Amino acid sequence: MSHNLNLSMKDATKRFLEYLEIEKGRSLKTIENYNRYIERFISFSNVSKPSDITEEKIREYRLWLNRQPGTKVSGETMKKRTQNYHLIALRMLLKYLNRIGYEGAIAADKIELAKIPERQIDLITDKELERLLSGPDTKTLKGLRDRAIMEMLFSTGLRVSELTSLPRDVDMSNGSFSVRGKGEKIRVVFVSDDAKRYVEQYLDKRKDMDDAMFIRVANKSGKKTLDKADSINITPRSVERIIKNYAIKAGISKKVTPHVIRHCFATNLLSNGADLRSVQALLGHANITTTQVYTHVTDKHLHDIHKNFHKKK
Repeated sequence: MSHNLNLSMKDATKRFLEYLEIEKGRSLKTIENYNRYIERFISFSNVSKPSDITEEKIREYRLWLNRQPGTKVSGETMKKRTQNYHLIALRMLLKYLNRIGYEGAIAADKIELAKIPERQIDLITDKELERLLSGPDTKTLKGLRDRAIMEMLFSTGLRVSELTSLPRDVDMSNGSFSVRGKGEKIRVVFVSDDAKRYVEQYLDKRKDMDDAMFIRVANKSGKKTLDKADSINITPRSVERIIKNYAIKAGISKKVTPHVIRHCFATNLLSNGADLRSVQALLGHANITTTQVYTHVTDKHLHDIHKNFHKKK
């Protein structure tokens, strides 16, 4: 075990991020975020080595985070969940230093996380979902694409980033295919007959040779709007805009995003009797606690069962 007391914050952070990438197999996006959170702490606290991190500095940092403006223009301060992301990064750095035997670092458990209210799931009703899905005009290429996108999201529970990176030649003939999700983990997702039909109709109507399943449709002048490396692959941001527009058209007052459709997928399965572990596997959640946000659905389901079958004799 190394007792290297000359470790600077820069060195400690570099080693920690390399450890996350190599030993823990975390994605580059996660590592980028952790690096940003730790750098934020360093610039706030002015620490030059890990042994400079004290409980008092952490307390001041927590106060400072709590007073930072949030992302919205509403004048709210930074969300507790976002504050926790900053603190988790710092806590994991300290845990790593404790593990490699760096004696100057305080114990990681000295960092307590902010209490956050239970996450509320944004949901739309079955009727609203029906109106949303039937919004596109499937006589046009754009309408077919949009219908195929929404049917795929609802049928598979894919994340929007997973959907937009699907290749054109995905084999859906047996009603399922493999997808590479967060942390490079591969899982199997299942496709409904409707989703399959709309994807096939959309691909048949396309005249281009692009490898991506979902591409941007040329604008009225016939020019395609340029994106990264001149690819015509649709972006997650575009999918968000598409769904938002159809939600407005369908008269849905709630904010509808690709993630809301993913929530609909999960709650639909649970309310029809699927168990939490199966839904966890289908959503690609690494941890069951992430899936437990849906327990309100299973609770209602259990309540109905209890009401129907637990009759007094």
